[in-house]
Parts: sequence; C-alpha cells; structure tokens
Amino acid sequence: MNARGCTGGTPLVSDRVKRFRYAVSTCLLLGTPHMADAAAGDDIYARPGQLVAIWAPAWAIVQPRVAQWTRACSYDRAGAGFSDPGPMPRTSARIADELRSALHNAGVKGPYILVGHAFGGDNVRTFAERHTSEVAGIVLVEANVGGPDEHPGDARMVAGLRECRDAIATGEPLPSLPERSGEPTRSCAQQFFRGLPEQMWSPELNAALMELARTKVAMYEAFISEMEQMAVDEAYLEQHHGSLGSRPVRVLSTGYHGIHALDPTRPRSAEQQKYGDEVAHAQAKWLALSSNAKQLFTVNSSEYIPFDQPDFVVAAIHEVYVESR
Repeated sequence: MNARGCTGGTPLVSDRVKRFRYAVSTCLLLGTPHMADAAAGDDIYARPGQLVAIWAPAWAIVQPRVAQWTRACSYDRAGAGFSDPGPMPRTSARIADELRSALHNAGVKGPYILVGHAFGGDNVRTFAERHTSEVAGIVLVEANVGGPDEHPGDARMVAGLRECRDAIATGEPLPSLPERSGEPTRSCAQQFFRGLPEQMWSPELNAALMELARTKVAMYEAFISEMEQMAVDEAYLEQHHGSLGSRPVRVLSTGYHGIHALDPTRPRSAEQQKYGDEVAHAQAKWLALSSNAKQLFTVNSSEYIPFDQPDFVVAAIHEVYVESR
C-alpha cells in the first residue's frame, strides 16, 4: 500500500466514498496528541505519497485544517489511487488489517482517531473491532448503513465497472455513462466521487485522478471486489460489535444520504426525505459503540460533508481529539 501522506505534528487516519459513495470511500486518521480552498495545495494528492495506503482526495480540504493541531494521515487503500493491488477478496477485514500493517511499517504510532466517510465507515468500524486497543476515537461521516436499501444499484454498478475495466485492459474506447439532459457525454472514467472533474479540486489533481481512472485496471478490480464483498462486510459487523468503552465516537448525519450535491432549485422528494430520515435513524445505532457517543446533524450539506461543510467535520474531529486525551 502507498501512503497518501501525513501532515502536521502527531498522527489522525481517514477512510472513504460512493458516487461511488462506495468506490471512493476514504479514511482520515489522526494520532493522539502531542482553511482554505482545496485547490490550494491539493497537489499532494496528485502524486504517490511516502508513508502508508484510501483514495484520499476527498480529504483535501479537511486534512490541512486538522494538521494545524495534530498529525493527520490519509491513504490510498490497496488498488486505489497510487497503491499497488492487494490480495483478493477485498473485504473490510482485510482492508483494516492492511491499514494497521501499513501504519506500523511506516512508524505511525497509535492509538489512532479513525475518520470514515461512506464505505470508509465499514472499514474504520472493522478496524476498531479487530484492533480496539489501538483506537482512541472514531468519527463516522455520513457513513453507509448497509441493508438492501443501501445497494439497490450495485449489480448495475459492478457491471459498469467491469465494462470499463475490460475496455482499459484491451485498449478499447471507454464506454459512455448514461446521458444527462443538457450535459456533455462522459466516459466511464468520470464516474468517481461526484463525477470528474470535481470543481473543488485543482486542475492538477483532477488530471491525475482522470489519468488513473483511464488507465489503472487494478483499481477497477479492487473496487469490483470491494462491492461484491459488501454483504460479507456488513455480516461481519453485525456479528462483531464489541464496546469501545468510553472512547469518543461522533456520528455525522445529513439526511441527504445518496445525494451528491444540494440543488436549492430542486428540493428533496418525499421519497428522498423518507430515505434520508431512515438512514439517519439507522446511523444512530452506532451510538451503542461507546458511552461517549453523539450523533451530530447538519441540513446544509449533501452526503459529501468534507466538501460542503468541512468545518463541521473538522469540529467533530477536534472534539474527539480533545476528549481522547
């Protein structure tokens, strides 16, 4: 695994996505003690890092702010970003164990505060279950809740990923994504995050990510396996739900799960509002992880809180950081 990088003084680690809210799930991690636009300095995510291994650009705004008061690390998990592929299948248990090994090998000492967004929530909860003594706290950022309602289009997504992977592997033209009214045609390489290019990122970062999405077969193979293993991951977490004692846990919810960007001209439908409320209710079950757990709500952000309200995420991380000391 290839580290995306650590910034600041002592460690935090993060994991994340699905616009693949899922496929680009990321994780941000910080260690126990010791603000600006993403385009300013986000070039760190456009090249291989030096330390450990999730597709980390989702944290391009949050990480520099957290690094002002602690060491903040984000990483590309095996197969994603600049990281080499890892063994199959790509389960959350394997991902969590690989992250632990990468941190230890890089000399990033814990205990860690784990921050997981979307599918990254599965990964950090699994890490906390398997390596509890190395966890100082958790922040779950609009994390996936599992169940059939979470994955209604996954079979179609996996089929699309395979089609894109096969085209890259054989040098064929990349398939197009479904047409959108009034929008230009997009290739399958533009499906990640909220769609590439992402307006929150610099041209350099967008170009680097597009190059990976157009050429890296291993990335598609990793994402395909991860999506196929989601039911296994969720079953593992249902069967293993140990206590984190009084370690601080913060659950960030928006009510806009599955909505990539807010459009004030198009309010949520009744169906979307019902789904968002159901997800927020399901996320509340994670309060049972700790006697020091809180669910924090915002209605001013899409599911991409690290983009829409980075200060909300940073404040939650800082609260966990202070209380973990």
